[in-house]
Amino acid sequence: MTILITAGPTREPLDPVRYLSNRSSGKMGYALAAAASAIGHRVLLISGPTNLDIPSGVDFVPVESAADMYQAVATRIGKCELAIFAAAVADYRPANFASDKIKKTDDVLTVDFVRNPDILGSARKEMGFEGILVGFAAETQNLEENARHKLTRKKCDFVVANDVSRRDIGFDSNDNEILLVYPDHSQPLPRDSKEHLAHHILEAALKLRPLPSS
Repeated sequence: MTILITAGPTREPLDPVRYLSNRSSGKMGYALAAAASAIGHRVLLISGPTNLDIPSGVDFVPVESAADMYQAVATRIGKCELAIFAAAVADYRPANFASDKIKKTDDVLTVDFVRNPDILGSARKEMGFEGILVGFAAETQNLEENARHKLTRKKCDFVVANDVSRRDIGFDSNDNEILLVYPDHSQPLPRDSKEHLAHHILEAALKLRPLPSS
């Protein structure tokens, strides 16, 4: 099976030396890529900037911005049977890029933002993806409710939800505690290493493969 995985943060440039980003380390996505490659799947890892080593045996596509990641996914997802969107993609980007470094002048700096393309939300309709689709939901409140809303809106097979308000799991941590949210039920997975959780997530996704026709 060919599996597409997105990972890491995106960087949205403000001027030649500054960008807006988030706290995603990329560890969960890279763990998923390593787990899938280890059991013999072809893995396409599309990643924003991280400090992580590229897992052995994967096809690696580095990107910077949300627009870069959208384009990389759109041109490759058609060759995949499973797509797992673990990246923390910026929802907005600065409306204007300053060609020169913004100087410190006034006490307040106002920046206008515009929405980035919705990569997960575009997978089914705009990109025509018909395979198994897994999304991630990093939430600070109403974990299951928000994840189920995302599941429905973006037509995922299931969503991996985690509470990023906790300091002991999630962003920057080697551990996580997640909730797999399906259309008709939810399955909690207790705190564990991201490497171990990656195997559980991958197993859950592979169980959704259609049975071979006789």
